[in-house]
Amino acid sequence: MKITRLYTGPDNHSCFEDIEIPLESKGLLGSFTEPIGAKAVFFREIPPGYEYSWHNVVCREYVVTLEGEAEIEVGTGEKRRFCLGDVLLAEDLTGKGHHTRAIGTKPWRQIFVTLP
Repeated sequence: MKITRLYTGPDNHSCFEDIEIPLESKGLLGSFTEPIGAKAVFFREIPPGYEYSWHNVVCREYVVTLEGEAEIEVGTGEKRRFCLGDVLLAEDLTGKGHHTRAIGTKPWRQIFVTLP
């Protein structure tokens, strides 16, 4: 399973990286990842047109888009769009951070899974 990692690079700018999360077959039950402990789970909804200038995450977290769409820009100028089902592992705790904006006409709804 491929997901996007957002992290702080050696130049103190946030960067994207595509990573593969390994899955192991459990027969008829399907394929699973290794369990990962979670600190908290919460949901968020932001309206279309929302924009949050350069910032860092406050803790390591998975962000899963449930509805709507957003664009995230990193320090290199690269922009990526996140929509239904996309998973982001946000780890850019330091540095310049990233810029986020909700795009489209629907609210951007997400589930956050914060990591210890």
